[in-house]
Amino acid sequence: MAEQLLITGTPATAKIRNPLGVVALSFITIGIYYIFWYYFVNREMKDLGESRGTDECGQSPGTSVVAITLGVFIIVPPFVSHYNSFKRMNAASRLTGAGDGFDAGLGLLIWIFLSPIAIYIFQMNLNKVWEAQRGAVAAEPAAALETPPQAAEPAAEPAAEPAAEDAAPAEPAGDETQS
Repeated sequence: MAEQLLITGTPATAKIRNPLGVVALSFITIGIYYIFWYYFVNREMKDLGESRGTDECGQSPGTSVVAITLGVFIIVPPFVSHYNSFKRMNAASRLTGAGDGFDAGLGLLIWIFLSPIAIYIFQMNLNKVWEAQRGAVAAEPAAALETPPQAAEPAAEPAAEPAAEDAAPAEPAGDETQS
């Protein structure tokens, strides 16, 4: 089962998927799973890019899916979409500090000739992105604990107020009235 984690700075989630599982489900479902998987990984990368304030990781996962499905009739769009997905994955790797990713041109060539291997490589590298992003999320709370918050510091002792006896003149003991 895929492990979900939050993408820093957004309510969106990403999944760490088993690369072999993605390949196997793509074959078993005759490519239907692949279309859904392709949408979701592109959406996850878009969400990561938005959280970092950049559009390097994509803008429209729906357009990517249209390119690999209906774009087949025009021939060129699926190739461009897969090439750009590898570029988006490389940008996500760079943004999270997960390494260099995988060369987009080589990824496209592998996808053309050995698409199961390309799917495996893509998901494996994307998992590294999510692992690095999870490490960054885990480091943030630890850093917050190291620096004490300002409100937690004890307030300075206020200056001693004058005692009630010093503030008002003392009344004679005999003038006390009872109610």
